[in-house]
Amino acid sequence: MNQNSSQVTFTIVIPPNLDQTRLDLALSTLLPEYSRARIQAWIKDGYVTVDGKILRAKDKVSVEQKVNINATITNVTELQPQSIALDVIYENQDIIVINKPAGLVTHPGAGNADNTLLNALLYRYPELTKIPRAGIIHRLDKDTSGIMVVTRNLIAHNTLTQALQRREIKREYEAVVNGAMISGGTVSAPIGRHPTKRTLMAVKENGKSATTHYRVIKRFLAHTHVRVFLETGRTHQIRVHLAHIGYPIAGDPTYSKINKVSEKLNPILRHKLETFKRQALHAKRLELQHPHTGKLMAWEAPTPKDIKELLEALSDRG
Repeated sequence: MNQNSSQVTFTIVIPPNLDQTRLDLALSTLLPEYSRARIQAWIKDGYVTVDGKILRAKDKVSVEQKVNINATITNVTELQPQSIALDVIYENQDIIVINKPAGLVTHPGAGNADNTLLNALLYRYPELTKIPRAGIIHRLDKDTSGIMVVTRNLIAHNTLTQALQRREIKREYEAVVNGAMISGGTVSAPIGRHPTKRTLMAVKENGKSATTHYRVIKRFLAHTHVRVFLETGRTHQIRVHLAHIGYPIAGDPTYSKINKVSEKLNPILRHKLETFKRQALHAKRLELQHPHTGKLMAWEAPTPKDIKELLEALSDRG
């Protein structure tokens, strides 16, 4: 196990524009590289004094009061850098945009202790050891391919995490689903843990709100190529929502009840569908405001070879 500690020391004088502001809000404004939750934890643990006194997070501060912060940040990790190839679409000092391949787990978990995107990031960008989750602010399922953004410093991490919570980061996916859709639509259905299968998700009345929009790109005999837009980012959201309305993603081993491919299909297409062993889901496009410049930026990850070949087979025979 590795332990990385760093000392954080600040002396701040409250400026006029933050007079009579909550202590935690004032500090999160003055120290944008640190999340408000982290600052609140420092205050609670007594690492913050105002004119030599320990206050509560909700206590208000006055102009010209002196705030001293003396905190230790300890990152405890068992994660090792690993040399794993990365398809980097864009990078600068603040963010990294990656096209994740299908089959690569985003970060370690049960059954996947290493050989993940996170391990690869730590190898290529050693400075990410100082960023929560190595800068990863959102995830893609192991067998979902496509575009992801990774933050490279604390300010970018805090800024984009908040933008994600405010639903200001736009994410567009493409998928091949079972069934011929008549038209596009929207699914607004809460998602929570499956009542009996704890590793799965399900539509549940007491789940977290979730909204997915979908549009038809091309309709085939028994399948549809769709464009999907996320408003929220719940675990397995697209897979759960599309299965919920009767159009599970082709190849999805978890949420599709269509386990057998129809024998009526052309043999070549049937073989292609039978051998497609992952959900046909790809994170196509990402749009966000750059955390430092504020410039609106967008990137696209091309349709991967396996989904492209599946669409070609459907166009020829489906």
